[in-house]
Amino acid sequence: MDTILIVDDDKVSLSAAKGVLGVSYKTILVKHGEQALRYLESNPCDLVLLDINMPEMNGFEVYDRIRCIPGCRELPVIFLTADNDAAVETQCFETGAIDFIAKPFVPSVIRSRVARVLELEKLRISLADRLKQKTEEVSEIRLRAQTDALTGLWNRKYTEQHANQYLEQGVPGAVMMIDMDNFKSINDIYGHQEGDRVLMMFADTLRENSEKEDILCRIGGDEFLVFVSGNTERQILAQRAQAIIDQIAQKLKAADYQTNTSVSVGIAEAPGDGTSFSKLYHCADKALYFVKQNGKKSFRFFREQYGNTNSDRLGTAGLQELHSQILRSDSGANTYMTDFGIFEHLYHMSARDVTRSQRCIFSVLFTLDAPSEENMELLQQLISEAEMHQAAAAPYSDGQLIFFVPDATEADTKAFAETICRAFGQKAASGTAAFEMMQMPERPVYKKETK
Repeated sequence: MDTILIVDDDKVSLSAAKGVLGVSYKTILVKHGEQALRYLESNPCDLVLLDINMPEMNGFEVYDRIRCIPGCRELPVIFLTADNDAAVETQCFETGAIDFIAKPFVPSVIRSRVARVLELEKLRISLADRLKQKTEEVSEIRLRAQTDALTGLWNRKYTEQHANQYLEQGVPGAVMMIDMDNFKSINDIYGHQEGDRVLMMFADTLRENSEKEDILCRIGGDEFLVFVSGNTERQILAQRAQAIIDQIAQKLKAADYQTNTSVSVGIAEAPGDGTSFSKLYHCADKALYFVKQNGKKSFRFFREQYGNTNSDRLGTAGLQELHSQILRSDSGANTYMTDFGIFEHLYHMSARDVTRSQRCIFSVLFTLDAPSEENMELLQQLISEAEMHQAAAAPYSDGQLIFFVPDATEADTKAFAETICRAFGQKAASGTAAFEMMQMPERPVYKKETK
């Protein structure tokens, strides 16, 4: 049964209202505003009939205070008034009342108006509940579209969008690319259910080592990413990376997994390494690749030229693992693409071989007149796809790439370099590529700029 609170200082009006409404509704009768407010503070109510002209506190003042009571902001109110003045009627509606009834009451009028208001209120509540339910459903769908189902971390699309918002505002940021080393062995030995458990353990470890503003992301598989905004001091980033590495090692050991699973981290910083998520992602991925190629279970900043931040903590590996890693790093029979640090070792090894065997090896330095990430990626792609077997190449800077090939003639090397520069000029959106050649040991043999 609906409850109606009737507030009127006139006993006759109270009695008349109760006589008309008491048969169909639970009626609560009070004589002044303070009594009405005390009742509403601790009791539910479906409708208030509120007299305007009362001593000490008139109906408009009581109405304003009702709206401040928790849960009563939307409570429907009908004003009661013996004044038929149009200005009073206007004030009733401007105040926020849903209706007004003139006194003395006409029984059929008060019954019909009260019934109509209660019916509309039930409809409003029903619609509000349905809207809330639909809003929650939409929010849930949106959340599922933005998060990883297994770990609850954000997905890449959400992370990229919100990280770019921070970066566009000039907020300092950093991307930490994090990969679990040898995770496949967990699935192979213990099954995919245990693999999922380890991934969730890893997600929890990231949460334990994150700040409120960080964006934690699962890229896919065993690859994760943390976008750090605000406090991106290198020492702090290094401490966080090492803490993640150490804690995962401790948790895996405590769970007694008999594998060599560990964690590697690559870090890129804004604005030094880039001012967009895609650029930072690319740089952090390169730093991660370096760690994976140099012992794993460590971290590296992209701008470090060579060696790991914590090189004294590099992990150990078996011969079979090293063979697998070496084979994975070479995607085909053509040019071997690597970073400059590894390229140095290859170059020195080849130079020693030249001295002993008198083999002919040429090195080529490509230089871009419009350095950019897109142009360097295009140059690397052209070289990787070229039919130059046993060759090795590495970017030296944003605008230069060094390349060498054993057992090639000067004419073949020159023709190869000219082909690359010509193809670059045709495909690049802007800029050209030039090259110079040198035979090992160091005897310059050719230098040409291709327009």
